[in-house]
Amino acid sequence: MSRFRIKKNDLVKILSGRDRGKSGRIILVLPKVGRIVVEGLNLFKRHRRPRRQGEKGQIVQIPAPMPVSKVMLICPSCKEARRPKITVDASGKKNRVCRKCSALIP
Repeated sequence: MSRFRIKKNDLVKILSGRDRGKSGRIILVLPKVGRIVVEGLNLFKRHRRPRRQGEKGQIVQIPAPMPVSKVMLICPSCKEARRPKITVDASGKKNRVCRKCSALIP
């Protein structure tokens, strides 16, 4: 199990693959396998069978998990893809901070 510096609902930029350069929001984090699911990106087609009589089968696009190393967090204040830095405040709480603009990342 590895610890990520990105969380659910973070905005990330894709670094490699067919969706390179696009950005999206994280909808699922899978820490045990080191992957994340980004909303609307890394889609694959799934052929669905009809469930009830009279219903048609269809092709559905589903976002697939991708390695966490292929994405980078986008700083909400400077709007650039940056690696966050972990800092500890006076109360002992860990915070994520942008390396460039030093803004706190919620």
